[in-house]
Amino acid sequence: MDGNALITLALSKGRIFDDTVPLLAAAGIPVDPSVIESRRLILPTGDPLLRMVIVRASDVPTYVQYGGADIGVAGKDVLIEHGGDGLYQPVDLKIGRCRMCVATEKGFDYESAVRRGARLRVATKYVETARQHFASKGVHVDLIKLYGSMELAPLVGLADAIVDLVSTGSTLKANNLVEVEEIMPISSRLIVNQASLKTKAARIRPLLAALAAAVPQD
Repeated sequence: MDGNALITLALSKGRIFDDTVPLLAAAGIPVDPSVIESRRLILPTGDPLLRMVIVRASDVPTYVQYGGADIGVAGKDVLIEHGGDGLYQPVDLKIGRCRMCVATEKGFDYESAVRRGARLRVATKYVETARQHFASKGVHVDLIKLYGSMELAPLVGLADAIVDLVSTGSTLKANNLVEVEEIMPISSRLIVNQASLKTKAARIRPLLAALAAAVPQD
């Protein structure tokens, strides 16, 4: 087990990156502010044996699964869509909190449609999450995969409902949509490549423990 092994942490820019940097600092790994503003894709940290790689949020589990990174931070939403194969998920970092919800245009009687067994058209980029949710309720749906501007779908008749992440609900409200059902709370997890956990245990296990201890308690 190599205690001097280089560890690579996969992160996505945005809220997860911004929330992870203070956790790293609390775990004794400061990140220079100039690094945070950098456009480089491989970034150093205050620990010379820990580097960060910046990738798309949806790619973080793939980088970790196939060894492009040893550890990563990914939202539960991303992990469900990925499937989580080959990943160890030891710590809920309790960052990037929001909720996965079903939303419709205001005035659409969602409960009645579900009760009478109507086949709903649902637009989402979270196809696997939506499939699992509606299957568990016995609701028949046609899933339409979109990559953005989800709120537009019910307004132009593309879909009856959307499944999307909701934080404050202000975007829904601005587009005359309402949340009709919460599917699950979402937060970001620390994920680990299973092979790295064995071969670099002397480095990774103390890091996991330090990050777990840095997570704010509710």
